[in-house]
Amino acid sequence: MGTWGSGNFDSDAAADHLSGITGRLVSEIEEAMAGDPVGLEPDEYDGVAVPCNVELLCLIAEQNHVGAGVPEVAVAEGWKKTFMDVWERTIDGLEPKQGYKEDRRAELIRTFDRLVALAKQEHEEQ
Repeated sequence: MGTWGSGNFDSDAAADHLSGITGRLVSEIEEAMAGDPVGLEPDEYDGVAVPCNVELLCLIAEQNHVGAGVPEVAVAEGWKKTFMDVWERTIDGLEPKQGYKEDRRAELIRTFDRLVALAKQEHEEQ
């Protein structure tokens, strides 16, 4: 096992641990995306959990620690398309308050675009 610094994430064991955490986030997102699209609707559990998991994945990956991984660019872009297609198709049925729809759409797009940018940084710079 290698240690390269005194930080909490500066060792092979820490990198393995971080890889496991980000791997679980990716797996949960993949599972939700592969499931029934109804589960991604804005008032369903995965409709809330997926953006949370994407945000957590971004927060971790932005630290640039060894072991923190994000999916390939095409995967991140596909997640965005799948999620936003469901969201756009179903949000009006929930009769959102004035301004919420636009604000929430912008936040969702920012979140997924952040992941896409991190995926490009990780996978296209290699």
